[in-house]
Amino acid sequence: MTKSYQWPENKRLAMSIVVNFEEGSEYNIKDGDKGMEPVDELQVYLKKPMRNYGNESNYQYGIKEGADRIISLLDKYDVPATWTAAGLSLERAPQIADAIKRRRDETCSHGYRWTFQFRMDENEERQFIKDAVTSIQKSTGKRPLGWLSRYLLTENTRRLLQEEGFLYHMDDYSADAPFWGAVEGSDEPMIIVPYALDSNDMKMWVAPSLTPADWLQYAKDTFDVLWAEGLEKPRIMSLGLHLRIIGRPGRIGAFEQFLEYVNQKEDVWFATRVQIANHFATNVASTTFEKSSSTNLSQENKWVL
Repeated sequence: MTKSYQWPENKRLAMSIVVNFEEGSEYNIKDGDKGMEPVDELQVYLKKPMRNYGNESNYQYGIKEGADRIISLLDKYDVPATWTAAGLSLERAPQIADAIKRRRDETCSHGYRWTFQFRMDENEERQFIKDAVTSIQKSTGKRPLGWLSRYLLTENTRRLLQEEGFLYHMDDYSADAPFWGAVEGSDEPMIIVPYALDSNDMKMWVAPSLTPADWLQYAKDTFDVLWAEGLEKPRIMSLGLHLRIIGRPGRIGAFEQFLEYVNQKEDVWFATRVQIANHFATNVASTTFEKSSSTNLSQENKWVL
């Protein structure tokens, strides 16, 4: 099979390391929220609206300890990363914004806060997006060009992102390569750089029986299949990380072992997501997108090469 396009230097696989930075902007009644985050390591949910100081410290661990471990490995293996960061998190931990700037990594917007957009009306969501752009640009010196919601987006999200000048959207899990996706309420498609939940370190929180060794093996198996398929078609592997999860002493070694494993392979392009989106845009024109009879996001998005 002839590839429709090639990654730079004919690489077989685009390897995307995604560091989610949410700590400091999670739900908390001290910030005016009606409730708080669950205790993820224990899957404990509190119904009473009260401050959970213990769980707040669980999030602070990511900033105080986990970040240094992750950044050290990214530096050691000279790997670029995309930081899906909430604006308020960067404001409250400027040392992490400084590390992103020093490393020249990409910051993709994860909202102004790590909160759900589905509760917002259109005007509220529009302002939420604008606030995130303003905050992240102030913290890092660059405006974000990509967006990842706290999972639940709305029918307005892509159009609002498009209007605000975003290049790509991550809230999609339907493919292992970029594509032009429909934008409800717009005649123009948007670049979708799909994400992955199955290889995300969050699985070790929501499924505590999944050990770091299990997660590592799954990540290696994912890489092997996509790397093999890369001979015939463009492939991306997304590895989602969290400061407070993989940054723990008992888990960080699994991340390093994964980097060691991938570094033994040839033709791997470690890339930020904005690099992937830009390369796709250069090689696959938006005119290849076939608009279906409906632009509803639930409809099948088709692109032809």
